[in-house]
Amino acid sequence: MMAHESILEAFVNLGIYLKDFCENHKTDESGTYADIEHIILKAGQQNGWFTRENVLFSLEQWSRELTHQNLTEWLSRYNLEEEQEPKTIGIVMAGNIPLVGFHDFLCVLLSGNNVLAKLSSNDTVLLPFFAEYLIKQEPGLNHCMKFTEGTFETYDAVIATGSNNTSRYFEYYFGKKPNIIRKNRNAVAVLTGKETKEQLQRLGEDVFKYYGLGCRNVSKLYVPEGYDFDEFFKVIFNFQEIIHQHKYANNYDYNKAVYLMSEFKILDNGFLVLKEDKSLSSPIASLFYEYYDSIPKLKEQLELQKDDIQCVVSKGLLSNEVDFGETQKPKLNDYADGVDTLEFLLQL
Repeated sequence: MMAHESILEAFVNLGIYLKDFCENHKTDESGTYADIEHIILKAGQQNGWFTRENVLFSLEQWSRELTHQNLTEWLSRYNLEEEQEPKTIGIVMAGNIPLVGFHDFLCVLLSGNNVLAKLSSNDTVLLPFFAEYLIKQEPGLNHCMKFTEGTFETYDAVIATGSNNTSRYFEYYFGKKPNIIRKNRNAVAVLTGKETKEQLQRLGEDVFKYYGLGCRNVSKLYVPEGYDFDEFFKVIFNFQEIIHQHKYANNYDYNKAVYLMSEFKILDNGFLVLKEDKSLSSPIASLFYEYYDSIPKLKEQLELQKDDIQCVVSKGLLSNEVDFGETQKPKLNDYADGVDTLEFLLQL
């Protein structure tokens, strides 16, 4: 079994590498970062949603989390001293946003277990590249991680992330082993009409970052009766350049056409369609909204829907709220679906 400290140090070194790259890539004339630049380009060629801007944003967030202080503070809540035989943990990764499965990868290795990862066909280049970097920092990790394109054969537990449909397959296939199976979730925002321009601007980040493809992207607004969307539209007009991304534009045109043909009442600003709808999950380039008449009633409603909500954006309304502009900046202890991945692994 590898020493926990050496694994942690490898991730710290990766964080330093990412930080250096994020701070210096614009002035890199010597080709120091040629390898990572190539892998970012390759990721974008494989997946048109993985623009350079979005990959860089993901790398910057991980560079902030992978510090010695952050990692040790996070891990201090757990008992990592007890040595046990490493188990093989199968990870079925999603591919909706860059490095979306990295947190599971991190948890498995830091818990002293081995990774058996099945990558999404939409994201096959980023994680293996950084895995190789980790191996250079700590060669012993070479025996702790494996990537496979086929089905899992020998494994002790599974962490699988997918849609509501694929989760049924996961439950059938992996149900006899200890597992964490994640389904569709979305983020929502609760507005009062008293938000500042800065808060609405930051809300735009929650809506548009990664083109709205992440489970932490705000896909629905809860607004008070009589809410005036004019100020919201004025502020988020700063995000209008998003319409020049052809995949986003195609979704915008298609969804708008469907709504118009169905004679739904919509609000439109040329790059985002707002539609009143009770559903939580809105299509790309669309944002659903629903009126509420009181905060207490809304809290009850959100509690009933908690299994479908990843996080709630608001200010001073809820105990577990996320501040405006922070949904795509999760901390190490912000576990997907509220399930403590590290605790699950340590209990195996």
